[in-house]
Amino acid sequence: MKLEKATFGAGCFWCIDAVLRKLKGVEKVESGFSGGHIKNPPYREVVQGRTGHAEVAQVTFNPDIISYQELLEIFFQVHDPTTLNRQGADVGEHYRSIILTHSQKQEEIALKMKSKIDESGIFENPIVTEIKKFEDFYPAEEVHQDFYNRNEGMPYCTFVIKPKVDKLKRLFADKLR
Repeated sequence: MKLEKATFGAGCFWCIDAVLRKLKGVEKVESGFSGGHIKNPPYREVVQGRTGHAEVAQVTFNPDIISYQELLEIFFQVHDPTTLNRQGADVGEHYRSIILTHSQKQEEIALKMKSKIDESGIFENPIVTEIKKFEDFYPAEEVHQDFYNRNEGMPYCTFVIKPKVDKLKRLFADKLR
């Protein structure tokens, strides 16, 4: 079995982490930071906007079960890729929409899909998702890992994450575990 990695930022990493964990073919999901200029940044510095990093989820997946393109389709549907440095009430550069590509092939697929979705008119505003070559990934502290599944009753989970998970279930039921 040949596994691949993908790294996505779609606002708060708890949200994209919760979505990715529900998918067939996903072997591992880890919340963390990527796309910035500071090595091993602590959460507090990232959320204060000092590092240039985005909150991301890094996923290890089996491309024989779920393709990179399918992951991108889900990524673009479960967050708003048209808001710069923001997802709902979560505001700041670290909440930006970003795809960090692990290969030339991923970059080509991501650029093509972004362009296709933008041209389709699905979204009223242009897509602002940043597409950047992956460099480093720094895992977030343990408290941030698998946050939704361990804290479903918390208000943020109920009002922000659950609607994204529900949308995933509605639009991509055939991709769920």
